[in-house]
Amino acid sequence: MKSCKPEYLEKVKNLATEERERLFSRMKGKLPRRLEKDKISDAEALAIQMELEDEQLAEWRKNIKSMREKAASKQDA
Repeated sequence: MKSCKPEYLEKVKNLATEERERLFSRMKGKLPRRLEKDKISDAEALAIQMELEDEQLAEWRKNIKSMREKAASKQDA
């Protein structure tokens, strides 16, 4: 499991309580277990979750762009 980047830790510090709770609720996999076993702090867990979500969003956007380009090329043909 990776550690968090400093810029994500900084973002976590600026989150409202409600935003922090939403981020906690979306945690999956090994991250919640690490948090429960006190291997990482709440802030670190939230930062890692935020980073993972950013990576997933970037990948999703890349896939959508590719799909739209394929659809556009089929329409042009």
